[in-house]
Amino acid sequence: MKNITLLEAGLILRIVLGITMLSAVADRFGLWGAPGSNGVAWGNWENFVVYTQTLNPFANKATAEVLGAIATFFEIILSLLLLFGFKTRLAALGTSFLMLLFAIAMAISVSIKAPFDYSVLTSAAAALLLANIGKTSFAVDNRI
Repeated sequence: MKNITLLEAGLILRIVLGITMLSAVADRFGLWGAPGSNGVAWGNWENFVVYTQTLNPFANKATAEVLGAIATFFEIILSLLLLFGFKTRLAALGTSFLMLLFAIAMAISVSIKAPFDYSVLTSAAAALLLANIGKTSFAVDNRI
């Protein structure tokens, strides 16, 4: 049986992290189903903004909209960078930072258990590992 190489492990990390964040983005736009559907966390932007207010209790609705839009923007950009393997180290560090921000907000505003239940810290650690792997298979970084 062949062992997986570090290049292949990095590819898997890139894909899984990218898809994980894009899945969360898809949920907040209702692409996984309507609110209340099985496996759907938010189901629409309005519910996501309410959750953003939960994580940021200082934020009014307008501020939560902006914070939610900023988080969504970075999740989309970082996901695409990871999936294409472009600026992988920077994207991985950004992903780790974003996940750590979510984890801290969840721990303070919801419960210390919440970031563990949603594997936010695992994603942050995986992104840090990816940042230190360097080159990965099938990456744009390898072409430039």
